[in-house]
Amino acid sequence: MKSHQSSRQVPLQQLLRPNKDNRGCLARCPCSILTSGGLMPGRKTIERAREDEREGKSPSTQAGEFVREEMNHIREGKHGAASPKQAIAIGLSKARRAGVKLSPPRKGKASASATRKAEQDYRKGQSHSAHKPSARRSRATSNALKNKGRSAASHSALSRQARTAARARSAASRSSAAKKASSTRKQAKAA
Repeated sequence: MKSHQSSRQVPLQQLLRPNKDNRGCLARCPCSILTSGGLMPGRKTIERAREDEREGKSPSTQAGEFVREEMNHIREGKHGAASPKQAIAIGLSKARRAGVKLSPPRKGKASASATRKAEQDYRKGQSHSAHKPSARRSRATSNALKNKGRSAASHSALSRQARTAARARSAASRSSAAKKASSTRKQAKAA
């Protein structure tokens, strides 16, 4: 079976640059990233993540832009998700594949398959390969997600997920995260 891999690698900045029709990568590029039932992340999402990176914010903050976009997709009815956890996982996967330097979970923090997928996404995002994803596979994931419910992105479901995630962390961990957040907020106000 022949590979459709292009010998030319396309940098992200070039993908974001609109062409003469004023359309981005989706209109002209064969290497658009199709992940977990959706098109390549929106240009504005990638730009917001890049802005976060320039401001010195953490990779998890940058990835938050992709998670937020995923929640909006579910609320708009583009597709669904089995749970808030799945919706978050889709957003993190898109972030890694878009080049956010969000490292895969450490050993024991996630299942072996989730860790393996995160490592694969991270490598894909850092390699800038122009390999075109399988259309059949992308269509299958899209159709599977369209059959899922929309309540995964509801405020109550996200609130429940946040509380559960916080409960799994130690008090010291939560406290240090809050202190770090408050210090970065002060820097943003000063700038």
